[in-house]
Amino acid sequence: MRKKHMLSFAILLGMLVLFLAGCGEKSKEDVVKKLDSQVSGLKGYKSKAEMKMNTGESPQKYDLDVWYKEKEHYRVSLANVDDEKGNQIILKNADGVFVVTPALNKSFKFQSDWPESSSQPYLYQSLVQDVKKDKDAEFKTTEKHYIFITKTNYQSNSNLPYQEIRFNKKNFTPELVRVLDKDKKALVEVSFSEFKLDPSFKAEDFALDQQKKSGSSAKTASAEVKTLSVAYPVETSGAALSEKKEIELENGKRVILTYSGDKEFTLVQENAGAVSAMTEPKELKGDIVNLGHTLAALNGSTIEWSQGGVDYKLASDALTKEELINVAKSVHGTNSK
Repeated sequence: MRKKHMLSFAILLGMLVLFLAGCGEKSKEDVVKKLDSQVSGLKGYKSKAEMKMNTGESPQKYDLDVWYKEKEHYRVSLANVDDEKGNQIILKNADGVFVVTPALNKSFKFQSDWPESSSQPYLYQSLVQDVKKDKDAEFKTTEKHYIFITKTNYQSNSNLPYQEIRFNKKNFTPELVRVLDKDKKALVEVSFSEFKLDPSFKAEDFALDQQKKSGSSAKTASAEVKTLSVAYPVETSGAALSEKKEIELENGKRVILTYSGDKEFTLVQENAGAVSAMTEPKELKGDIVNLGHTLAALNGSTIEWSQGGVDYKLASDALTKEELINVAKSVHGTNSK
């Protein structure tokens, strides 16, 4: 009789262990499989987030509004908390990839494979792709989150090699992304406040012309910039200012700064014109780069951006891509040599 009871107890114990195992935490492989399945089957999503950046001369904060619709339609609105006129939109539709500055009624068209070209901390697909690619990614769980620490893919910034991603356990959507430097210090942080899966969209939501309605007209914006306050870079990679040339234009001024040394470069800045570029966007081949204070177009040895009614163009055959970006970042807010 005693043996019979012991046998029954062993069977019950074994069933309990199997039951608890079935109700236990998901493994890393289970979570990756679920994330991949969910993203692959997405018809669309809308999310809101706050992005804090400590990668430039001063901290920057953006309010993000991200829309995705199947068949590669993206709309990422970046609202600069400290500069409403600096708001920009990254748009991808059947016609291509665009960066729009509504306040200037200006747009650039990119010959680019964005967003696949590099990691994007505010895009669900990019985060899941980085998790899938990194077979050695760290994985842990908390009461509410699945947490991954993965390698990143920032080709123009080697100082951001890692990221920590927190996914909600209930619906597997991202809640927090911290992009880390080599010492695991967070330089970029994206905190999601809303995430809605499979929402409805209007036909015009991803149309280029529709984006200009989110800002003031080019005529109004450019009229406010009557003088050009010359900005000088803080970071020069050892080069020194050797020449400053000013050219009067019909709608303002153009200033050309030449820096000489082992890492020579030229910085051109001029008043943004009043002619609308929305219907015929300037076409560029290159990458979209976030300078912290604005988005820029990086094309080989040249980087271009607009800020505060001024167009900037930085060119150098001596600077690396990373050095070129660092010089461009340091131009922001600097009005002295």
